[in-house]
Amino acid sequence: MQTFFGLIAFIALCQNGIEARGAVCEGRTAHLPCERGFIKLISASYGRSDRTTCSSGRPSNQLSNTQCHQYRSRRIMSDRCDGMSSCTVPVTNSVFSDPCRGTYKYLDVSFTCLPASRSVTCENSRNVISCARGSLSIHHANYGRRDRLTCPHRLATTSHCYHSQTSNLRSRCNGRNSCQLHASNAIFSDPCRGVYKYLEVTYSCNNHITSSGEITAAEQDT
Repeated sequence: MQTFFGLIAFIALCQNGIEARGAVCEGRTAHLPCERGFIKLISASYGRSDRTTCSSGRPSNQLSNTQCHQYRSRRIMSDRCDGMSSCTVPVTNSVFSDPCRGTYKYLDVSFTCLPASRSVTCENSRNVISCARGSLSIHHANYGRRDRLTCPHRLATTSHCYHSQTSNLRSRCNGRNSCQLHASNAIFSDPCRGVYKYLEVTYSCNNHITSSGEITAAEQDT
């Protein structure tokens, strides 16, 4: 395991299968990159559990509460980062909410990089994910929008609009050789009306041989 503390940007280039861990101080930005593969969050905690991490220049009254935790931190980081090749998250109360006013906090986060494939299907399009050998194993799936560059469109007006579809896609696709995908509000419900969305799925094959490359829907339904 690689460990990094007190970084302005979390710049551990995580190799496949190796856990990277770091603490990023409140007001800074956490950057989780995978040189190869896609992010799988292991743990995340926003708050304070000791008096030494992110303590430089801070008065003692901002460090004394060591029982300060935001219990939704892992879910927030997982929603923003799982299945991405890199992820940037501001370490602020506006993102995580404030678990202890007056305490100077930090984000303690760990993740690994999965040697997986990623499928992106633009809204109202169809796609197929498959394994040349073995069967599908879904790691992560979202329907909505987590950036403005994927599936570009004049209605790509936000980067924080999505529903997790991991359980849904696991029940549909796990254990199969191939799985048809249809990025549709009728199937996944609409997390943000008026925004052009996409279905993103990170997956591998259960014999550890992944299908090649990133798959993007080629045509749009009419």
